[in-house]
Amino acid sequence: MKKRALYILDRVNVPYSPETQRVLRDTLDFRSTPMTAAEASARPSVLGDVEIIFSGWGGPRVDRLFLGAAPRLEAIFYAAGSVRDMVTDAFWERGIVLSSAWGANAVPVAEFTFAQIILALKDTHRRSRQMHAAHGLPAATACTGAYGARVGLIGMGMIGRLVAERLQSLDVEVWVFDPFLSEERAKELGVRATDLETLFRESHVISLHAPSLDSTRGMIAGAHFKTMRQGATFINTARGAILREEQVVAVLQQRPDLFAVLDVTEPEPPVPNSPLYTLPNVYLTPHLAGSIGNECWRMGDYMLGELKRHLAGEPLKWQVTREVFEHMA
Repeated sequence: MKKRALYILDRVNVPYSPETQRVLRDTLDFRSTPMTAAEASARPSVLGDVEIIFSGWGGPRVDRLFLGAAPRLEAIFYAAGSVRDMVTDAFWERGIVLSSAWGANAVPVAEFTFAQIILALKDTHRRSRQMHAAHGLPAATACTGAYGARVGLIGMGMIGRLVAERLQSLDVEVWVFDPFLSEERAKELGVRATDLETLFRESHVISLHAPSLDSTRGMIAGAHFKTMRQGATFINTARGAILREEQVVAVLQQRPDLFAVLDVTEPEPPVPNSPLYTLPNVYLTPHLAGSIGNECWRMGDYMLGELKRHLAGEPLKWQVTREVFEHMA
């Protein structure tokens, strides 16, 4: 007998390809057409016999009220990254299996970051803006290039490791700050462990990949930016709250030689009068490093694989336990 299932997620950027949806229909008994979280809240009776939920961005808040309407729920497969807006203490108390496609969402972030690092080493964004302003070739300025440069990574979680792996194809040094990274593990990964202050002082490009936790909020301050070497670039595809934005903006205003590539901010987007919109040494992107377009389907494929493991009684590859959750973004 097929397990009873339900989709609960936004209808924009659906992370399940037509082929994945077909396989899921063949495997499970879906009790309804896909629903949004608001629709599921308005029709709690549809949850009564549901055993498995497939979700994604816009998933439901799984609190006591939700769980009370879903007494048979055994597993949630979340085809997106962070589950912080979904889980509650009541969820953990029920012991429901939770798997997230954070590993799949890490792939495009690493790809985007790798591309931005190469562009930064070529001073691409600054020179492009200068060319637009000059209506011709910009004035010749020093540029590091991608040979013998030093790239600093803050955080060596999955995204940081994927970026470090891609950087192995370049002739660059990779320095890493991560309080949980041992010297032995750093050698295995082909990187050099260092402290945060040294990383900021010595790197040509710095890329942030730390999770947004109470312990990391405001971790990067203006004092760090003040020590950056001439012409260095800072990239943030993690979370804006990790930066003390006012301090960082002040340094960027004082040091036009620095450059910042910000895919995330706090708040997001920046407030209408934020200097981030007008600073010539800031390149803003609208939180697009993660999965977009067809990249979203990779997350659905990861969750299909997790379903197969779950039904076969095998260990899940991307399960989020409460312990794992405490260290996630």
